[in-house]
Amino acid sequence: MDENKAKSHVTLVAVLHICFGTLSILGSMIVLIVLHFAGNFIPEEEELARNILSSLGFIIPSIIGFFGLIDVLAGVSLFSYKQWSRIFVIVVSAINCLNIPIGTAKGVYSIWALMLPEVQAMFK
Repeated sequence: MDENKAKSHVTLVAVLHICFGTLSILGSMIVLIVLHFAGNFIPEEEELARNILSSLGFIIPSIIGFFGLIDVLAGVSLFSYKQWSRIFVIVVSAINCLNIPIGTAKGVYSIWALMLPEVQAMFK
Protein backbone atom coordinates (compact mmCIF):
# COMPACT_ATOMS: atom_id res chain seq x y z
CA MET A 1 0.00 0.00 0.00
CA ASP A 2 1.36 3.41 -0.87
CA GLU A 3 1.44 6.47 1.37
CA ASN A 4 -1.48 8.21 -0.39
CA LYS A 5 -3.77 5.25 0.22
CA ALA A 6 -2.71 5.09 3.88
CA LYS A 7 -3.29 8.82 4.25
CA SER A 8 -6.76 8.48 2.72
CA HIS A 9 -7.61 5.77 5.28
CA VAL A 10 -6.52 8.07 8.12
CA THR A 11 -8.53 10.96 6.69
CA LEU A 12 -11.63 8.78 6.30
CA VAL A 13 -11.31 7.52 9.89
CA ALA A 14 -10.96 11.09 11.17
CA VAL A 15 -13.95 12.34 9.17
CA LEU A 16 -16.08 9.37 10.29
CA HIS A 17 -15.31 10.09 13.94
CA ILE A 18 -15.98 13.81 13.57
CA CYS A 19 -19.28 13.27 11.71
CA PHE A 20 -20.63 10.58 14.00
CA GLY A 21 -19.53 12.52 17.08
CA THR A 22 -21.32 15.61 15.81
CA LEU A 23 -24.45 13.56 15.14
CA SER A 24 -24.25 12.16 18.68
CA ILE A 25 -24.01 15.65 20.16
CA LEU A 26 -26.96 16.77 18.04
CA GLY A 27 -28.90 13.67 19.11
CA SER A 28 -28.18 14.39 22.77
CA MET A 29 -29.59 17.90 22.35
CA ILE A 30 -32.74 16.49 20.75
CA VAL A 31 -33.17 13.97 23.59
CA LEU A 32 -32.69 16.80 26.12
CA ILE A 33 -35.36 18.94 24.46
CA VAL A 34 -37.82 16.06 24.02
CA LEU A 35 -37.53 14.84 27.62
CA HIS A 36 -37.91 18.32 29.05
CA PHE A 37 -40.88 18.94 26.76
CA ALA A 38 -42.43 15.64 27.89
CA GLY A 39 -42.11 16.80 31.49
CA ASN A 40 -44.71 19.49 30.80
CA PHE A 41 -47.37 16.81 30.30
CA ILE A 42 -46.92 15.27 33.75
CA PRO A 43 -49.50 16.54 36.26
CA GLU A 44 -48.25 18.66 39.17
CA GLU A 45 -49.34 15.98 41.66
CA GLU A 46 -46.94 13.41 40.21
CA GLU A 47 -43.78 14.77 41.83
CA LEU A 48 -41.93 11.44 41.69
CA ALA A 49 -42.55 11.08 37.95
CA ARG A 50 -41.38 14.66 37.37
CA ASN A 51 -38.18 14.01 39.35
CA ILE A 52 -37.43 10.79 37.49
CA LEU A 53 -38.02 12.36 34.09
CA SER A 54 -35.97 15.39 35.04
CA SER A 55 -33.08 13.17 36.14
CA LEU A 56 -33.26 11.06 33.00
CA GLY A 57 -33.55 14.23 30.94
CA PHE A 58 -30.16 15.29 32.26
CA ILE A 59 -28.29 11.98 32.60
CA ILE A 60 -29.07 10.40 29.22
CA PRO A 61 -28.18 13.44 27.06
CA SER A 62 -25.06 14.03 29.15
CA ILE A 63 -23.79 10.50 28.49
CA ILE A 64 -24.63 10.65 24.78
CA GLY A 65 -23.04 14.10 24.47
CA PHE A 66 -19.92 13.03 26.37
CA PHE A 67 -19.25 10.12 24.04
CA GLY A 68 -20.03 12.32 21.04
CA LEU A 69 -17.52 14.91 22.25
CA ILE A 70 -14.88 12.21 22.78
CA ASP A 71 -15.52 11.00 19.21
CA VAL A 72 -15.10 14.51 17.78
CA LEU A 73 -11.91 15.06 19.78
CA ALA A 74 -10.54 11.73 18.57
CA GLY A 75 -11.23 12.60 14.95
CA VAL A 76 -9.71 16.07 15.21
CA SER A 77 -6.63 14.77 17.04
CA LEU A 78 -6.00 12.25 14.27
CA PHE A 79 -5.11 15.09 11.89
CA SER A 80 -2.09 15.91 14.10
CA TYR A 81 -0.42 12.61 13.10
CA LYS A 82 1.01 12.09 16.60
CA GLN A 83 1.47 8.66 18.15
CA TRP A 84 -0.89 9.39 21.06
CA SER A 85 -3.71 10.38 18.70
CA ARG A 86 -3.58 7.04 16.88
CA ILE A 87 -3.74 5.16 20.18
CA PHE A 88 -6.54 7.45 21.43
CA VAL A 89 -8.62 6.74 18.31
CA ILE A 90 -8.01 2.99 18.65
CA VAL A 91 -9.33 3.11 22.25
CA VAL A 92 -12.34 5.22 21.22
CA SER A 93 -12.99 2.85 18.31
CA ALA A 94 -12.99 -0.13 20.68
CA ILE A 95 -15.61 1.64 22.79
CA ASN A 96 -17.59 2.47 19.64
CA CYS A 97 -17.75 -1.25 18.83
CA LEU A 98 -20.34 -1.53 21.61
CA ASN A 99 -22.70 0.67 19.58
CA ILE A 100 -24.24 -2.00 17.35
CA PRO A 101 -24.42 -2.01 14.24
CA ILE A 102 -23.06 1.32 12.92
CA GLY A 103 -20.55 1.88 15.73
CA THR A 104 -19.26 -1.65 15.32
CA ALA A 105 -18.60 -1.16 11.62
CA LYS A 106 -16.95 2.21 12.23
CA GLY A 107 -14.90 0.85 15.12
CA VAL A 108 -13.68 -2.23 13.27
CA TYR A 109 -12.74 -0.20 10.19
CA SER A 110 -10.96 2.41 12.32
CA ILE A 111 -8.97 -0.21 14.21
CA TRP A 112 -8.10 -2.04 11.00
CA ALA A 113 -7.01 1.13 9.21
CA LEU A 114 -4.92 2.42 12.12
CA MET A 115 -3.17 -0.93 12.63
CA LEU A 116 -1.81 -1.07 9.07
CA PRO A 117 2.01 -0.93 9.06
CA GLU A 118 2.03 1.98 6.58
CA VAL A 119 -0.30 3.99 8.84
CA GLN A 120 1.72 3.15 11.93
CA ALA A 121 4.82 4.49 10.17
CA MET A 122 3.03 7.80 9.52
CA PHE A 123 2.50 8.33 13.26
CA LYS A 124 6.11 7.94 14.42
